[in-house]
Amino acid sequence: MDMGNAAPVSVRAIQDGDLPAVGRFLHANLNSRVTAQTWASAPLVPWRAPAPNFGFLLECDNEVVGVYLAFYSNRNINGRNEAFCNLGAWCVRDEYRMHSIRMIKALLAQKDYTLTDLSPSGAVIPLNEKLKFQHLNTATVLIPTLPWPTLPHHAAVTTDPAQIERSLTGAELQLYRDHIHAAAARHVLLTRGRETCYVIYRRDRRKNLPIFASVLYVSNPDLFAASIPQLSRHLLLRHGILAILAELRIIVHRPRLSKLLSAPRQKMFRSSRLRADQIDYLYSELVCVPW
Repeated sequence: MDMGNAAPVSVRAIQDGDLPAVGRFLHANLNSRVTAQTWASAPLVPWRAPAPNFGFLLECDNEVVGVYLAFYSNRNINGRNEAFCNLGAWCVRDEYRMHSIRMIKALLAQKDYTLTDLSPSGAVIPLNEKLKFQHLNTATVLIPTLPWPTLPHHAAVTTDPAQIERSLTGAELQLYRDHIHAAAARHVLLTRGRETCYVIYRRDRRKNLPIFASVLYVSNPDLFAASIPQLSRHLLLRHGILAILAELRIIVHRPRLSKLLSAPRQKMFRSSRLRADQIDYLYSELVCVPW
């Protein structure tokens, strides 16, 4: 590319009117399994949150040549309001890669946000480290789903929205209402007597096989551990899922029939106020983009 005669490349915030073009760009250049419409609607998060933009884009001759999506939320962490910016899909056409850093600088220039990057690619990880991002402990187990028998004293499993709505209260109910329309979030309620465990997971791919359930949230780790056979049976027989992927920081207890992954996927964050144990995977790209 002759940079002497090249048209100027500008970086600017993504606004509502840019989303159709952003969706088409990501469908064509990043992941064609996700439709252009799904990409375009993903940053329009279903929860209430002030958002200054939907990320940043690179533009040349009025054409989108790079995109870095952002997902914003406000969370109550230990009684304090915290503003989050989750860094989502980052894609730049090859001939404009030299301008990639301009988008991350624009995102980092936004003050007072805790930043999370929950799906960084291999090339992004060392860049994040230079930018003072920290690694989360993503030690992950693989749990095979098996057709365990159902017995009367076992936990009941439901995905019925009305029943989940009736059973949850307080903060858990608000989580459910905030995520019920998130495109990638799947919801399960485990019930045993008066105990409940609300689980959010997403369907995931490994080696291009969409047969995995990645656990994103567990409200009651003890009941989750006791109910793995019932959840396993449900996911296998109702959804054709062959294995559960679960980080130990989420589920706490390692199941007996599980394998610890040798190379779990990395997740990172940058915050001046929060610790790693205060970072979760809700209100993020992971619940909004079903890739």
